[in-house]
Amino acid sequence: MVATEKSDEKEIFVVDDDRSVRDALRMILEKAGYRVTCFADQTAFLVLTRQRNPTCILLDVNLPGRSGLEVLNDLASYPVPVIMISGQGNIPMAVKAIKSGAQDFIQKPIRGEELINRLENILRGPSHRRTVPPKAKQSSSKSPGQQILTLREIEVLEQVAVGLSSKEVGLALGISPRTVEDIRGRLLRKLGVRNSTELIMAASKWNSQPPNTKGLDVAQGRRKAKPIKFTR
Repeated sequence: MVATEKSDEKEIFVVDDDRSVRDALRMILEKAGYRVTCFADQTAFLVLTRQRNPTCILLDVNLPGRSGLEVLNDLASYPVPVIMISGQGNIPMAVKAIKSGAQDFIQKPIRGEELINRLENILRGPSHRRTVPPKAKQSSSKSPGQQILTLREIEVLEQVAVGLSSKEVGLALGISPRTVEDIRGRLLRKLGVRNSTELIMAASKWNSQPPNTKGLDVAQGRRKAKPIKFTR
């Protein structure tokens, strides 16, 4: 699907059947300087995608009729980034959305500052939507995904893999939520992923590996971190 006419570079399409959500997102985005076109269902939205390309699309998962994930598949060749939004999201749903080509997955209720930060982070990259996440720029002599993880980073990664929040990870490991957030930030850089959803995908792959492939030695009751490689 390719639009025949380019639109304003600051236009955002919002697709959500809940009017209160559409109104809230419109207010957030317009305040940030974007022009917003809202749709209550997929039909009118798909018609307009044949006419022009917005800057980005916010697409709700739980649409009436076909789901937002099914609509996302219709946009496979559409050169516009898509952010999936949901009030009933979970890790498998987020992973499926990213694998299907979404650039991000945001849970409702959506905070205005978080939305704008994540939107602008996406828009700073290539303008077209990709089905395969790009490789991050190398920040050291080792490429992302091949860097050494500390024991604490591995412990946090294993907790992330089962879907725990920063607060829950902190309680499980006896550290503060702020410390967990700092470690999550380091994991994003080391694993070459862009957001929490991709971190969960990387963590899930890590957690599914047999123990002897996780880059750990068990010696005298202690685990030592070794270089590990993630494939995404």
